Amino acid sequence: MTIQQQKNLRKDMAPYEKANTKQSVQQLINTILPFMALWFLAYKSLEVSYVLTLLLAIIAGGFLVRIFIIFHDCCHYSFFKKRSHNKILGTITGVLTLFPFHQWGHDHSVHHATSGNLDKRGVGDMWILTVQEYKDASLWTKLRYRMYRNPIIMFGLGPIYVFLLKNRFNRRGAKRAERLNTYVTNVAIVGVVVLMCLLVGWKAFVLVQLPIFWISGAAGIWLFYVQHQFEDSYFEENDEWEYVKAAVEGSSFYKLPKALQWLTGNIGYHHIHHLSPRVPNYHLEAAHNSSVPLQHVPTITLKTSLTSLRFRLWDEDQKTFVRFKDAKVQRQKSFTTQTKAEL
Repeated sequence: MTIQQQKNLRKDMAPYEKANTKQSVQQLINTILPFMALWFLAYKSLEVSYVLTLLLAIIAGGFLVRIFIIFHDCCHYSFFKKRSHNKILGTITGVLTLFPFHQWGHDHSVHHATSGNLDKRGVGDMWILTVQEYKDASLWTKLRYRMYRNPIIMFGLGPIYVFLLKNRFNRRGAKRAERLNTYVTNVAIVGVVVLMCLLVGWKAFVLVQLPIFWISGAAGIWLFYVQHQFEDSYFEENDEWEYVKAAVEGSSFYKLPKALQWLTGNIGYHHIHHLSPRVPNYHLEAAHNSSVPLQHVPTITLKTSLTSLRFRLWDEDQKTFVRFKDAKVQRQKSFTTQTKAEL
């Protein structure tokens, strides 16, 4: 991809980078109101059957993911035209999704600026080791990494760690406004929980909110995982890293069924989002369809995305993700070749 082609792609996004207040308000209405209604129905269904409660919780969890996408857009200041409006709505939706607006916005901005850069990993992204790094790691680091990459831990315990624990504390070096926003978010979350427990009872609150929390949390982690970890993704060292290539080749086009695409706020068009974070979620599809070169970006479906669960390490030589056992076989071959050469 030439420099001019990269410039043309960035230029193609410009018409879609403007927020539309009417569409933003409509999205708030068709997202938050149904979520509240589903939560209430799930609560009332406790008198009928907990199986029905769980079914309603699954749908409500989908709407909570959609609320997170609104929060996500606010962090990019792309949901509303005014910066202050994004801050206010971002803080409110951050309470609902358990994310502090300023803190997550900072980490996510770093993620956008460094995605696919092997020399600048560690902030706002998932833990990825290269084959060589894993080979050179200590036994303790290997054990931690294997636990981290285990799907049961990542999607089962991951939401508890990220949403309930990690998000409650400020990062080192956080400025005053960011620290205060985290404190305000934490206090507001406690206030909402106490209020809901007083209104419906703590047992009913837990029985309804817990599955909604876990379903939305696991879905959110899955989306973040699969959007950058597919077979032919893009990772380069800093000297070779290019922003546009990282966006177009290192962020997937996750082609979902229309219902799931709607619930996830078009975030499957992740290549567009990384190419231009200022494009609101409701313009992502149109931005993708408007550009001919973007019709050929890496595309994954619901079925093919499941193969990414096997990916564990990034192979810098082959430029692809590999399994632990694949890396082991490569090390054995390399050792055999080296031994023969020495003999």
